[in-house]
Amino acid sequence: MGRQPQLARRFFDRFEPIHAVTYFSPESRAALDDLGYRGFWMGYFAARSAPLGVVPAEVVTATFYNFAEFRVAKALPAAWDIAAPAAALRAREDSAVATLRRYGLTDDAVRTAAELAGKAARSAPLDGRPLFAANAALPWPTEPLAALWHATTLLREHRGDAHVAVLISSGLSGRECNVLHAAAGRVPREMIIRSRDYDDEQWRHYQDRLAQRGLLDPYGELTDAGRALKHNIEDTTDLLALGALEALDDNEVEELFTALTPIARAVVAGGDVPPATPMGLSRDDLDNDNAGL
Repeated sequence: MGRQPQLARRFFDRFEPIHAVTYFSPESRAALDDLGYRGFWMGYFAARSAPLGVVPAEVVTATFYNFAEFRVAKALPAAWDIAAPAAALRAREDSAVATLRRYGLTDDAVRTAAELAGKAARSAPLDGRPLFAANAALPWPTEPLAALWHATTLLREHRGDAHVAVLISSGLSGRECNVLHAAAGRVPREMIIRSRDYDDEQWRHYQDRLAQRGLLDPYGELTDAGRALKHNIEDTTDLLALGALEALDDNEVEELFTALTPIARAVVAGGDVPPATPMGLSRDDLDNDNAGL
């Protein structure tokens, strides 16, 4: 039996927390503040877009997809007058590694995961994935803990770029997809409103647009058509994300899954990545270290 798309989602729930410390840990926030970036969002957009180099804010808005254009424009290109992309790249990697070490992870403990995740990430297809490609062009770290963080960063951006492509092909704007995501119960509505800059009027506007397509009912809940579309988006994203595992044989997939699971548990136990995030992570499966091939 071939690999099922659900496997890609289970991997996402394991590698995404490892990457996500760069958004939530105090070490990461302090490192970006120390560069002089003003506030969380300037640091976020600078660090995450740094692999692209100095590009217009419109390029970052297009690539990141679901952020308000004005939010990106408040951070970029002003951030590059404070600290260049190379400095942001160093800060995000060094602070992420410091965070992972605080959780008790060591180079020896993550060596297998780093090697196999790196093998997968190096071989994953570049096609149509600009943010993944930009990260893939960066020098590969030599220390296993840094290499693991870098590999998980590549794998999550590989999946994320594909997810954006699926959303666009479904006829959803970046602003609409946030509303649909919340209606599906994947993330709290209040979190999306706050983190993606909606006021009540804007939120209702995008609800109305989705309702006109028959995806939401008058109460902002998913219709049958909305549920079907949302399931198709997630299933197609999982299917496309499976391509990142093609370089690994089944034994290596099982070995990577087994190696990543306790690392993800350690990151979750570290407490910096909150239970509810815009990424819609699940923690229900982290007690299972069997990929089930």
